[in-house]
Amino acid sequence: MQEVFLRAVGSEQRHRLANPAAFLQRIARNLLINRAVSSRRNRIVLLPLEDGHDLASPPEQELEMEAADLLRLYERAVTDLSEKTRRVFVMHRVEELSYREIHQRLGISIATVEYHMMKALAHIAQVVDPLDE
Repeated sequence: MQEVFLRAVGSEQRHRLANPAAFLQRIARNLLINRAVSSRRNRIVLLPLEDGHDLASPPEQELEMEAADLLRLYERAVTDLSEKTRRVFVMHRVEELSYREIHQRLGISIATVEYHMMKALAHIAQVVDPLDE
């Protein structure tokens, strides 16, 4: 939760929010997606020091399966985006460019960058969690 609020406070959008609760939920959902993506990339497995202590770890296996399912949904959602929206999304989320840098590279307004990001995030949220409307 602390990371959610830190990101919210640091956001350029914080002063013009129509629905702050939805904004916080979106930040939390994006953090979960980012963690699922990074856990898939890192694939670090920690083993207990005492071999006989914890032989089975079904919760960890279940979390890995849920993360893999979530990642598949996320990848499908990103693939389904229009070319321009996907490009803006990837530039911001993967290449970690600011809205201003995207605006300069693509020659579109910052408002258009914001529009494409909101469109991408809304679509991804709908695909990843369709019941949360």
